[in-house]
Amino acid sequence: MSELIISVSGLRGVIGETLTLDIAMRYVTAFSASMPSGTFVITRDSRPTGTMLTDVIHSVLNATGRSTIDGEIAATPTTGILIRQFGAVGGIQVSASHNPIEFNGIKLFSGDGRIISKKYGMDVLEYYRNGKPLWVPHDQIGTRTLCKNTISEHRKSIMQTVDIDAIAKREFKVLLDANHGVGAILGDWLLESLGCEVIILGEQPDGQFQHTPEPTAENLIEVCRYAKELNIDIVFCQDPDADRVAIIDADGRYVGEEYTIALCLDHLLRISENSHHPYHRKKGAVVINCATSRMNEDIANKYGVPIFRSAVGEANVVDLMLEKDAMFGGEGNGGPIDPEVGFVRDSFVGMALILDAMASTGKTVAQLVDELPRYVFVKRKIEVNLSDVPAILNKTAMVFQHLPCNRLDGLRIDHGDAWVLLRGSNTEPIIRIFAEAPTNDYANRLCNEIEQIVTSC
Repeated sequence: MSELIISVSGLRGVIGETLTLDIAMRYVTAFSASMPSGTFVITRDSRPTGTMLTDVIHSVLNATGRSTIDGEIAATPTTGILIRQFGAVGGIQVSASHNPIEFNGIKLFSGDGRIISKKYGMDVLEYYRNGKPLWVPHDQIGTRTLCKNTISEHRKSIMQTVDIDAIAKREFKVLLDANHGVGAILGDWLLESLGCEVIILGEQPDGQFQHTPEPTAENLIEVCRYAKELNIDIVFCQDPDADRVAIIDADGRYVGEEYTIALCLDHLLRISENSHHPYHRKKGAVVINCATSRMNEDIANKYGVPIFRSAVGEANVVDLMLEKDAMFGGEGNGGPIDPEVGFVRDSFVGMALILDAMASTGKTVAQLVDELPRYVFVKRKIEVNLSDVPAILNKTAMVFQHLPCNRLDGLRIDHGDAWVLLRGSNTEPIIRIFAEAPTNDYANRLCNEIEQIVTSC
């Protein structure tokens, strides 16, 4: 049986095994008790089990005296927009992100439309473990209201950050791989509004994924083939709740998730020096997590802006972005965060900014990628009991005690011109290994060294 993954910002598990309706009820009542009085926004991704969970969540919140707004099927970043639009005190997105279809989960949002911070998350966890539900009498039960238009405000906020006319003149032919997640709900309208010819794979948001949900190279082989056959300018591949996006170029080359942040960052800093671009911004700090490519450090240094690293996790990135008043941030798994739109990872932001970069430079996405600093980024994962992770990290640190090691999040080991990070996942019973180096052989060798230690524990 798999483990229930519970963190300061939500939980995730296998329906009927580790994630039951009883657990969902207890967790949601804990969230309700930990938040100020007011209305909640509830949304879900396209998984078939989402309806069951959201029905319970609405009922539980109503029974604690909360009124709820039902956003039905919506992207995670759209949830953040809706919370701000309706002045809600919080929100819940039912989603298991990139996990297989048997999983589902609960993401918690605060009233400013972001994933809740660690401080509030700890309060929820404490109440979940030790508190009791606070039910109200019949005459104080909350109401449930349906939101019929969830995407207009999100679309509007993104359209205000890019040169619509310049993008439309290019008449880009775009393939959107929504993979039967929620991405096409806004993605189709947004791309067409930018003057693109759009072809969609997996448009129907029914959760019947055509390929393994995480947008990695091994899961997108068929999508790469479509790009070649259809003479596409660019392919955007979303995860099921559409907060992440990976890229495939016109030749069917998997560019990947790591380049999403780098392409967006390079574009924003480039146009910050171009007063003729209608949407150039003032330069500012940048925040990424400790597992994101050093390409972004090179880009920030090129344009003379400070860059900071947080622990892995959207809430950690956002906390540091707010502290540093960052102009941009995100995580290297394809999740850009643009404060001009919202403090949530947002695949639609990534799509719009990359199209804007192609339009403003007159270059293909392949040309833009080839201009970026060149590193090889390797990601691996090994199934482990999460309780074993601290011992694994300690043993690895002893082996590499002669090198600079950082314990901000997991264990990061610097090898001069390369680095390797291992950390327990926040969402799955696995340990993740990330390595980045100037060559493929070097990066894989770093991963191999760590794998040998992990498997020997």
